[in-house]
Amino acid sequence: MSAERVRWGILATGGIAAAFAADLVDLPDAELVAVASRTEASAKAFAERFGIPRAYGDWASLAEDADVDVVYVATPHSAHRVAAGLCLEAGRNVLCEKAFTLNVREAEELVALAKERGAFLMEGMWTYCNPVVRRLKALVDDGAIGEVRTVQADFGLEGPFPPSHRLRDPAQGGGALLDLGVYPVSFAHLLLGEPDGISARAVLSEENVDLQTGALLSWESGALASVHCSIVGGTSISASVTGSKGRIDVPDGFFFADRFVLHRDGRDPEEFVAAPDHGARNSFRHEATEVMRALRAGETESPLVPLDGTLAVMRTLDTIREQIGVRYPVEARA
Repeated sequence: MSAERVRWGILATGGIAAAFAADLVDLPDAELVAVASRTEASAKAFAERFGIPRAYGDWASLAEDADVDVVYVATPHSAHRVAAGLCLEAGRNVLCEKAFTLNVREAEELVALAKERGAFLMEGMWTYCNPVVRRLKALVDDGAIGEVRTVQADFGLEGPFPPSHRLRDPAQGGGALLDLGVYPVSFAHLLLGEPDGISARAVLSEENVDLQTGALLSWESGALASVHCSIVGGTSISASVTGSKGRIDVPDGFFFADRFVLHRDGRDPEEFVAAPDHGARNSFRHEATEVMRALRAGETESPLVPLDGTLAVMRTLDTIREQIGVRYPVEARA
């Protein structure tokens, strides 16, 4: 890795990989040098689209490419354990999309492997790297709204998604929870840490994945969080944090927020808006920038997206799935 540029590889060629690649191209200190897919044709088409010099028709070749400083794993989460594991085994640093893995056991295996190899590993939870969300957390931590009493967050898509869609495919870790619910759960964790109690309910599909899930999280402090996700109804995708002395509302797309409103007792509402250089709301630039900062600093994990926090979120997701009765085929074979 040069002092000026970090060389990236991308593993997978779907929509989220393309969005990430497009943002990397606009970062002057990032260089996209390789891409891998399950087929050479897909990798070559992706490489031509983004001007990438090397295209591999298998994942292992990318993992073994010593000219790659860090690999962004953009497969469905059902393949994260294998894909990220290949890269870590070969000594590559890894940024792995959320949900980090199917379950906490797989997540623990990746964390242990990264520590064994001395490699950098981070979950692609872009919300935690978002400057607006970081400002929100700083205000909460500084007591701007007093002691946190409640957190509310939702993420629902209207659908409908046919049974053939990956969101309804158990083999790909389908359902609302791991794809969408990870955001409300992670938002609650960001502000309150790992919950002490969890109570969840869901509506399941014929394939036995969750169409919509709601959970009430509780903490010994008395704080509560209500989180909801759905692939059968479009929600406001908003969040709210209420404290003993005020409230913060994040309207419309809390997971890539560009503004929020602070309400404090006895004061006029204050709106906090993203800086002009914030970039597009759905930009991966802040996440990629944090990875490159950490790599240059010689860090093996990011303080913004710590591995202990990722494991805690996975434990919460596991508990919710256990309560609603969703188990994936690969887990049944484990």
